[in-house]
Amino acid sequence: MSDVITEYKKWKQQGEDLRVQAKQAMETRYHELLAEAVQIAKEYLADFGEPLKPTSPITAFRYKGSVKSKAKKAAGERSTARNLREVPQPAPAVAKPNAEIVGLQKRLATEKKKLDKAKASGKPTKAVEDRIYEIEDELRLASQT
Repeated sequence: MSDVITEYKKWKQQGEDLRVQAKQAMETRYHELLAEAVQIAKEYLADFGEPLKPTSPITAFRYKGSVKSKAKKAAGERSTARNLREVPQPAPAVAKPNAEIVGLQKRLATEKKKLDKAKASGKPTKAVEDRIYEIEDELRLASQT
């Protein structure tokens, strides 16, 4: 009876060791493929001047190289050199913020700027304060759902 138990424990340990090795091998391969994908995306951007778009089912790989011109020359000419980002860190999957909430936040920021300008110039602020209050209410309601 104890032979069976000891053999089972050995088998279980070997399985765990194999699992750890497989996990490490898969992670290594994944990082190699990501590095290769970034290199290809950089080359594509440099050669064709536009970012390479991944296929629709792929959402985790979000590398987008940026095309920026260097400092403007005296005559207003633009340099053809492109500024490419280095290898990005894998981005965790984050749900997109609600478009309604983003819009309300932008409106709120705009109204707060108007309030500051009105206070600085000595104009009445009651109407702007009321709009800010209404937008904040809408934000609270939108974030509760």
